[in-house]
Amino acid sequence: MSLEKPVGTIFGHPKGLFLLFGTEMWERFSYYGMRAILVLYLVALTESGGMGWSNSDALSLYGTYTFLVYVTPLFGGWLADNVLGQRKSIIIGGLLMAAGQFTLGVPHEYIISNEMTFFYTGLALLIIGNGMFKPNISTMVGDLYKEGDHRRDGAFTIFYMGINLGAAIAPLIVGTIAEKFEWQYGFIAAGIGMLMSIILQVSLGNKYLGDIGIEPAVKQSNTKGQAKKESLTKIEFDRIKVIFIMSAFTIIFWAGFEQGGGLMNLFASEYTDRWIMNFEVPASWFQSVSAIFIVILAPSVASCWIKMDHKEPTSPVKFALALIFLAIGFLFMIGATMQQGGDITVKTSMMWLIMAYLFHTLGELCLSPIGLSMVTKLAPLRLASVMMGIWFFFTGMANYVAGYVGSFIGESTESANNAMVIFAGIAITATLSAVIIYLLSDKLVYWMHGAEGVHQPQKHEGSIIAQQGMSTERI
Repeated sequence: MSLEKPVGTIFGHPKGLFLLFGTEMWERFSYYGMRAILVLYLVALTESGGMGWSNSDALSLYGTYTFLVYVTPLFGGWLADNVLGQRKSIIIGGLLMAAGQFTLGVPHEYIISNEMTFFYTGLALLIIGNGMFKPNISTMVGDLYKEGDHRRDGAFTIFYMGINLGAAIAPLIVGTIAEKFEWQYGFIAAGIGMLMSIILQVSLGNKYLGDIGIEPAVKQSNTKGQAKKESLTKIEFDRIKVIFIMSAFTIIFWAGFEQGGGLMNLFASEYTDRWIMNFEVPASWFQSVSAIFIVILAPSVASCWIKMDHKEPTSPVKFALALIFLAIGFLFMIGATMQQGGDITVKTSMMWLIMAYLFHTLGELCLSPIGLSMVTKLAPLRLASVMMGIWFFFTGMANYVAGYVGSFIGESTESANNAMVIFAGIAITATLSAVIIYLLSDKLVYWMHGAEGVHQPQKHEGSIIAQQGMSTERI
């Protein structure tokens, strides 16, 4: 089949970027809508349609689920690079995720004897589908731009706004439907969002993406004269080292950040004064706060990097800033527990949560879009989706750690004191990690070999770097 060539630009970027923006926006609507209600659904009383689990069990399941959601992109990336191509992987993954949401949305009265079977089947479909979808949509954003195109970082900021637009809307719609009507209807609403994502990609993909993502990356590499099993060059090996090292530091950040969907979600539900005049704000709405801040602040942050010009921090320094912002956010959560004073009957001000989400958002803007862009810059073409899968694998590990840490909250009176310890521990760990990655930043930029656009590679012992000369050295 002959494909149309991608047509035109919007705001100086290919129109395909905005198709991927919309595709990801609706997929994130589906994911974050479900994420906003999952823990609340698990701890809700069975007579209200919930599962009646304990806080610890719910947070442990949440951590395991989100861990697996971010582990499967490693296998989905490999399938896309070697067998299916990115576009087919996205469609298959989207259909599986829609099926998973609708499975969770089957009313309890129809599945009384098979309730847990349906529940775990729905989660499994979401996990597998996300693995097919997640690494490939991000990689395709990078494929819209040639190597060295200065628009790439800006493109990922725009794309990241799409992610967070979906994440901002989802808890307001899905959360309201779930909490005010019935939990199962919330999952169905999330599934409809996933179908919207698939429809966009199927109907407009050929027009605005051309042949991007059609062929597996291995075939593209072979077309360009690269052997499938070609060994890595020294430059490629160094750049992959950077991906792994910086990904490892993201475990600390996301393990803290993901308390938003777990421990902080419970804190909003049980210990926060959510009344505004005569209206009680649904707990799930707080899951929109960070995403709303992203949409508001992302253009300013992107503009700030541009205005700094040659003084713009390198990616590792931005990661260090992200960890500092995370620590500051948890200082506000410590303030909330201090206001509570160990008395779980005391409801704390919602401003503590809002300020914590504000600083966590600033941290996210310094880390997540920068990390996505970094992977597309540093990963060899034939390993692009696999490297993106590895990036998300580390995020998955962080989610598992987040659930494990959050599960120590305990029940009733012990939960207030435990929350203080958890929040303080995350803040201290994030600060120490920020110092370490800052001290490593020059070495990491050196290993990027010019991809950062800051330091040109220099000749050093044991390597053949002098500018382009190292591209032929294999390891």
